[in-house]
Amino acid sequence: MSLTTHVLDTKNGRPAAGMTIELWSVEPRKLLRKVTTNTDGRAAEPLLLPNERMIGEYELIFHAGDYFGERQFLDQIPVRFKISDAAGKYHVPLLVSPWSYSTYRGS
Repeated sequence: MSLTTHVLDTKNGRPAAGMTIELWSVEPRKLLRKVTTNTDGRAAEPLLLPNERMIGEYELIFHAGDYFGERQFLDQIPVRFKISDAAGKYHVPLLVSPWSYSTYRGS
């Protein structure tokens, strides 16, 4: 099982380099990892490693307000999801501007 993410800055049409992302377990509520995206808008390593295979509910918090340098509308973007297959690959991309975002389960 692996969990990865990447962020695309749709305001400027490029990867969102330098965005802080937190990975939380939902139950029990616990911060598992805090990363900053690289020049390609990706976390350098998977957010959950093979020895951390855990079925459960998680939340990624994307710090968009800090990244864009403004908090006029969006600040922290929580994306809550479930891992139901311990052998699966989970990829959670975020497309974001200061005013909107979308996500999906990628490949």
